[in-house]
Parts: sequence; C-alpha cells; structure tokens
Amino acid sequence: MGTIRFDETVCRDLAVAARREWLETNGLGGFASSTIIGMNTRRYHGLLVAATRPPVGRVVMLSKLEETLVIEGRRYELGVNSYPGVMHPRGDQYVKEFRRDPFPVFVYGVEGVEIEKSVFMVQGANTTVIQYSLRAAAAPAACRLELRPLIAFRDYHATAHENGALDGRLEVTPEWVKLAPYHDQTPLYLAPSGAEVRQTGEWYRNFEYEVESERGLDHLEDLFQPCVLTFDLNSSVTAAVVASAGQAETRAANELRSAEIARREGIHAASPVKEPFVERLVEAADQFIVRRGEQSTVIAGYHWFSDWGRDTMIALPGLALATGRYDDARSILLAFAAHADRGMLPNRFPDAGETPEYNTVDATFWFFEAVRALAAATRDYEFVRDKLYGVLADIIAWHERGTRYGIRMDGDGLVTAGEAGVQLTWMDAKVGGWVVTPREGKAVEIQALWYNALRVMENLALRFGRGGDSDHYRAMAARARASFEPLFWNDGAGCLYDVVNGDARDASIRPNQIFAVSLFHKLLPVEKAKAVVATVERELLTPYGLRTLAHGDPHYRGRFEGGPLSRDSAYHQGTVWPWLMGPFISAYLEVHGGTREARQQAGEWIAVFDRYMQNEGVGQIPEVFDGDAPQRAGGCMAQAWSVGEILRAALQLRTAQM
Repeated sequence: MGTIRFDETVCRDLAVAARREWLETNGLGGFASSTIIGMNTRRYHGLLVAATRPPVGRVVMLSKLEETLVIEGRRYELGVNSYPGVMHPRGDQYVKEFRRDPFPVFVYGVEGVEIEKSVFMVQGANTTVIQYSLRAAAAPAACRLELRPLIAFRDYHATAHENGALDGRLEVTPEWVKLAPYHDQTPLYLAPSGAEVRQTGEWYRNFEYEVESERGLDHLEDLFQPCVLTFDLNSSVTAAVVASAGQAETRAANELRSAEIARREGIHAASPVKEPFVERLVEAADQFIVRRGEQSTVIAGYHWFSDWGRDTMIALPGLALATGRYDDARSILLAFAAHADRGMLPNRFPDAGETPEYNTVDATFWFFEAVRALAAATRDYEFVRDKLYGVLADIIAWHERGTRYGIRMDGDGLVTAGEAGVQLTWMDAKVGGWVVTPREGKAVEIQALWYNALRVMENLALRFGRGGDSDHYRAMAARARASFEPLFWNDGAGCLYDVVNGDARDASIRPNQIFAVSLFHKLLPVEKAKAVVATVERELLTPYGLRTLAHGDPHYRGRFEGGPLSRDSAYHQGTVWPWLMGPFISAYLEVHGGTREARQQAGEWIAVFDRYMQNEGVGQIPEVFDGDAPQRAGGCMAQAWSVGEILRAALQLRTAQM
C-alpha cells in the first residue's frame, strides 16, 4: 500500500503517538502490534503473539525489546514505557520518523547517527523478525546495540505477574537462544544473528497499559528479562532478531524479509483498482484471512476476536471476493458449512477451541448472501451445487420446522426468534442477566435476510433443475414479502419498525432497516425504500458510519468509553459502526439511481476512511466510533467487516462511475 508516514512532530508528541497503533499478522491468527513509538498501551500488544492452536490459542510470548544504543560509552534508551506516575525511558524523543512501508519502520536519531528498525511477521509461521540498520555520516569510534527481551508467556487476555514458577534458564547455541519459562508452554526461540548473549534473569515490574486502564480492566503487568543481546555495530551495521514460537527459524532475516515483500507485492498486484486507497484496503483485508486447519477463515477483529460466523459472512464479499481471493472464499464457506448444525451456522469458535457456539439467527442468513455473491463473482455454480446447495436447503428446512432458541418461520412466512435473556441478532450486548438491546420476536433485518435467502434458493434451485424446490422457495418468498410491509411499516415515522413482537412495535430508529433496501433481493417498493434511506441519513449517519440508535432517543448513549458496563450499555445504543456505511452506500446509490450527484456524495463519505487509514488508523479501520462528535475510535483497532464493507462499497462506487 502507499506509504503511511509520521514525522517527528507526531512521534514526539506522546499523547498523539500513543494513540496510533500498527498491526502485523501471520495468516494463522497470530500477530505483532504496538504503537508508533513502541510503547505498549494494551495487554494485547507484543512483538510475538503466537496462535498456538491456529487461529486461536493466542499467547503473548515476546512483549517487547528494550533497546539501548551505546555510542562511545554514552547510553541512549530508545524504548518508551509507562509506569504508575512516570514515563521511563523517553525514547520517543529520539524518534525521527515512523512509516509503514510496507511494514512498520522506526527511525531514531542520536548524535548524528540514525538507526532504522523494521518489524514484520512471517506468513504461515509464529515468527516475528526485528531488524536494525545503522546509518552515520562518519562511523563513531565505538557503537553497539543492546537488546533486552521482555517476555510474558501468558494468554493474551491476561496479564503476567512476578512469580516463582518461572524457569529463567536459557539454552544457547551459536544459532539461537531457547527460552522455556513454563513447562506447559510452547518455548520461544530467539535467533540474534551473531550477538553476544549474556544471561540475566530480572523482573521489570508494573508496566502500565493506558488503554486497559481506560477500559476498566487489569492494566498492570510484570515482565521477565532473561538475557541481554549485544550487537557490535562497528563490525556490522545491521542487526536482527528472529523470534519464533515452538522451533527456531533457520532462514536468515533478509531472506524472510524478501519473501514477505514479494508476498505483499503480489497482494498489491491483485488489487482490482490501482489506486492507493483501494490498495490500502486490499492489504488491510489480507490481515483478516487466516487458516483454520485445512480451510480458511476470517478473524473478526484484532486484537481480541477469533473467527465469528456473522462477521465472516458479512465481511467475505469485501475481503475475499472484491480482492479476487476466490479460493479463500470457497474455503471459508466450506469451513463454516462443515459446522452447520440444526440449520444454524456457528456464531463463533471460542479461543480455547471448545465446541462452536450456535447463538445467532443472522449469521446463517448472511451465509446465503455470501454464497450468492461468490456465484455472481465466479460463475462457479458447480461448486455451489456440489458443495453447498444441500447445506442451504437443510438450513431452510430447519427454519420451517424450528430450531434452537425459538428460531422458526411463523405462520405469516416471516421468521421469529428469541428467548428471554438470549441475544441472537448482531445487537447482542448483554451484561449479566441484563439484555441491553432486547430484540426478541421479528427483527427487521432478519426478515430482509430471510427473504433474500429464499430468493437465492429459488434461483439456485431453478438453475440446478430442481423445479419443485424452486416453486416452493418462490411461494415462501412471496408470502414473506406480502406479510412484511403491512407489519413493519411505520407510517408516522416514514420508516420501518425495528422489531415486531406480537402486538408490540419497537419504533426505535436503528440502522437495521437499511438491509431491506441494500440486500440484493429487496423487500420494499421504491418510494418507501427512499423514505427509509432518508430517515437513516437524517437520524443515524455520521462521518464514520451509522449510529446504532437515533441521537434523540432517550436511550441514546453518545460515548463508547469507561469500564465493561459502560461500554456494553453503549455498544448498540448510539455507538457508530463503520461497517454499516457499506450497506448504507449501497442503499443510497440504489434509491438515487446511481446518478452523478449520488456517486459524488457517496465518494465524499467513503473518502473519510481513506484519511483515517493514513492517519489515526495506520492502515486499518476500527470496530466502532463514538456516536457524538468528535467521533473517537473504540473497540478493536482493526475490524474485518469494517474493512470488508468499506472495500466492497468503494469498488461498487467505482464500478458505478464507469
């Protein structure tokens, strides 16, 4: 992607730099991440967060390297750490530049000497490579680099604390250093390319993670420093450490670097549009597609999500189809189809690898739209017929007779779902026994997705010579459409009710109604579709997506902040979700006939994300923003459906302009 660069005015402004995070991934669910000055502000930050049971089982192994540049005996600490009441050291004052080109690069300036550090992960391996190169107008008489690894060896949701169980012994060979601090943990290998290795064994206590403190979570950590790695920069102006989980990486750092650069060049070459914004989105999309066994899947968000069914199906058209990764798309669909159970797709695969959770009504219907989009993009109907059609038909049959949590087709042909205390739609926040956004009954987007799924099946059955099936699905779709508008149209507000449950009508203005207009098979006549889009634009649209509840609603929460209770109570009560900008733009273009004025307006909306990615986002799009201005980013710093839907909408807009 085009280079993203921050100069020293940004890097040396601690408050600003600490809010800009970079992310590297390895295609297995593992990652490396920190801020642009190398100060860890989250418990999820680390140079090697390994996926020990890909794509889950994530363990923070190597938290960071404390770096000291020694010039003729004078010591300069390049790191930045926050401790209670103090920042130490202040290596941010030596940072001249951070850039992503194509991976994170830090440039430090000390006494006329520049040292450049780069960080990248090896695709398909739990391996991170950290490289340093020295540049100086005149070589100093004596110059060395000291690196002190700080290790955590804990689940990425936790924090480490000083303990007597840690085994600080090292196994040292000429090629690598092995650390196995706990007998039940995967060992860490460090290959320090010719460095002098000196064992130490010290605890660094009370690292403070600012973002975790803001989130009301455990934010203090102790890290263990097992050794010092010293590089003589007079004999070689380069230094490197290859950090690997489980086994030593034997390839040289430069070889690994060349392979990763070539891989990323291939990603750029496959970009459907050769312009920087789209290429940035394509590279961002690559970070979410990972392996689950022999198949592909999608990490819903970094740093803390695993692969979720709903997020995967919504994101798939943008992440895999728009980028031409058709084999990955097929593999993802097969992976989730293999786990279909009682007509439902898993909501998520837990971190610890337990049985998938089947507590979603909408993920299953998004599966149909993902299959339709795959067939439209590839024309590979043979794959759909042979591998997926039977699963799709079984899903419809289960919904006709009823499945878990009261999910079933009602007598009017629409789908009802829900039991007390269970959240089944994407608005699923729950605190203890408190359901924050209760949507039991017939939720508006579920009807839109159900109707779309029935029309998809009608067309597939007809194509596959199953006339009887096609007639059946056509009749079901017609009944659902006939029932929908009289039940859901709120004439007084000029839009759709959010949920209908018996005689109760929820008139909350929420973004869920947009799917009745944005999906491929639509439920509303033109004039009412226009009214829905106008209402959503007026009440919910912000520069970064749609609010989840109208600003004037008494239950509206404009800030996504504070501890878990505060954040969960705002999650779908006003918080802005960028992924909703995708369906909104699709619906907006639809009702305005794709006119030049409509395309221009949509282009202005989408351009906001380009600016964000080049600045605060450092190449990614987050999970949420505040509902109130100024909209601050929150939640995960990188979210799959945010990227997928913005990419899909950006390409739809460019296609409409041709």
